[in-house]
Amino acid sequence: MGGTTQEGTRKTVQKTTQEDVGTVRGRRERLREQTDRKIMKATLGIVISDGIGAVTIEEVARRSGVAKTTIYRRYRNADDLLQRIQPEVAGLPNFNDLKPSRSGLATMLRRIQNCFDSELGLKAVGVVLSSDNATLKAIAAQVLAPAEERFVGFMERGIADGVFQNRLDYTFLFSTVLGSMLACKALAGQEAGGERQSGKERKSDSWAENMATLLWPNVCAESAR
Repeated sequence: MGGTTQEGTRKTVQKTTQEDVGTVRGRRERLREQTDRKIMKATLGIVISDGIGAVTIEEVARRSGVAKTTIYRRYRNADDLLQRIQPEVAGLPNFNDLKPSRSGLATMLRRIQNCFDSELGLKAVGVVLSSDNATLKAIAAQVLAPAEERFVGFMERGIADGVFQNRLDYTFLFSTVLGSMLACKALAGQEAGGERQSGKERKSDSWAENMATLLWPNVCAESAR
């Protein structure tokens, strides 16, 4: 009887210990992820504002609030940081729930815009795409490639449903959409620098709807008109 009680107690203690270890490990992983995000955002911010040559461990530490010793535990130097840094991609939009249609097209464009505004940032996309630095282009590609794949997938579903034309280059169309977003973002920045009429909507606020209005007559099949 006593042996059974001791065995039960031992298993209970063992289970509790394992749960505690799992909780601590999970907390550490979340803290590490938060630190990595701070480092990434600070690094991209430096690249955008001052150029890639301004990226130093000291400046990343200053802007991110992460201790230099912590950054050095992850990266040997600034070059190593730039080569290994990765943007957050968990927020990339999913279009599987959207029906290929005029309203579905507008919603898809809005999700793409929100994705780049919140994840990598349209300004950052413009900076890295205009750079000759292969590392920066690779960073952008980690977000752009899956976004393009999902965009083309949505359009291909529309082709299968007879909603979209099958003679268009939708990979090229994605590049056109991205370029339009970048231009709109730049114009919105100019607006913000000057006076704005009360109640006037910014160009970037209505970009998705305006772009859908422009694209729809050119992508929809005859049967969908």
